[in-house]
Formats: sequence, structure tokens, C-alpha cells
Amino acid sequence: MEHPILITLDQCARLTSLSRTAINRLRDENRFPVAVSLGSRRIGFVRAEVIAWLEARIAARGAEREAA
Repeated sequence: MEHPILITLDQCARLTSLSRTAINRLRDENRFPVAVSLGSRRIGFVRAEVIAWLEARIAARGAEREAA
């Protein structure tokens, strides 16, 4: 079984081209993949979930264009 790859908030920001603040705002609104608590002050994100979130955003963009 493959283990999930965790990425840091900074890596997540680079992958999504979003700022840390924007990611945290989306997290507060429950519109971003849930972070994994790694310690009292450390979190990570499952890389595959972040990529799936990005792919869904791209797919939604195409659906918006078709609806217009």
C-alpha cells in the first residue's frame, strides 16, 4: 500500500499559486482540503487531495464557460 504524501503549507501555496492567507481563508470557509495535524503547531496537507481540489477548480472553470 502506498502511503499518502504530505506537503507543508508553504509547499501547498507553491503548488496552488495561492498565498498562505488565501489558503487559510478557504480552510476557514471549508472550501479547501482538510489539513492533517502533525503536532501542536504543525500541519500538512495530503498532496493528492490538493491536486484533486485543483483539478475540480479547473473542471468548474470549463463548466462555467459552457453555461455562459
